[in-house]
Amino acid sequence: MLRALILSAALIPGAAMAQDAQTLADLKQQISVLFTEVQSLKRELSTTGAPNLNLEGTGALERIDAMEAELRRLTGRTEEIENRIDRVVSDGTNRIGDLRFRLCEIEEGCDFASLGETPPLGGDAPATPAPAEPVTDGAQMAIGEQAAFDRAKEALDSGSFRSAADQFETFTQNYTGGPLTGEAHFLRGRALSELGDNAGAARAYLESFSGQPEGARAAEALLQLGLKLDELGQRADACATLGEVPERFPGSTAAAEATAARSRLACS
Repeated sequence: MLRALILSAALIPGAAMAQDAQTLADLKQQISVLFTEVQSLKRELSTTGAPNLNLEGTGALERIDAMEAELRRLTGRTEEIENRIDRVVSDGTNRIGDLRFRLCEIEEGCDFASLGETPPLGGDAPATPAPAEPVTDGAQMAIGEQAAFDRAKEALDSGSFRSAADQFETFTQNYTGGPLTGEAHFLRGRALSELGDNAGAARAYLESFSGQPEGARAAEALLQLGLKLDELGQRADACATLGEVPERFPGSTAAAEATAARSRLACS
């Protein structure tokens, strides 16, 4: 059961969604250009010079009709892609929620009520591709956000893993969806790993990945999720997850480590 959830939830086709988003941006640009040309031609026809235009064959009127038809086609295509992206995000969010529930079942002492509602895959703007790296400009953070993160990071660096895990958990609750939230989930996973809480660490890595599936920590979070699943005795699930890292993030350090881990685990 968990294997099916891993295959369908943790390994969301983010690359395909990003490609759709890029196509959507291109289409909107084409629509903008066509709209400008149509308006320009209409203004040209309304001037005193309009009688001098070639209105026969493929003249100005025909060009306007053709461009307006193309505008309708592109608008329809844009709506189609937007709907497809929304479906991917909605479906992926539901499956991520299922996986969070299953990991909570494995994690000792996990309170299902604490899971809350699963945020949309990739954040609150599902139709917009996540940035390659998290934005950490202090001007875009809440008051005290950077300071709270730094305190938790200092605890982690000093080896105070319990304190770090608790502080990062509080941080992710107080600054849900903030520019440092994905990193906080990831570092909480690292702290919990040091404490031997593999189930809790796996859940933290999943939260980091699902919050920013194309973010700077996404590849490493997916790698660590796979490794933790193996430590939890879920070898098949671990192999499937690790196998997805080089597919999603080819050429990355995490991809090389995942490939080595699959070899070490004798994954088929």
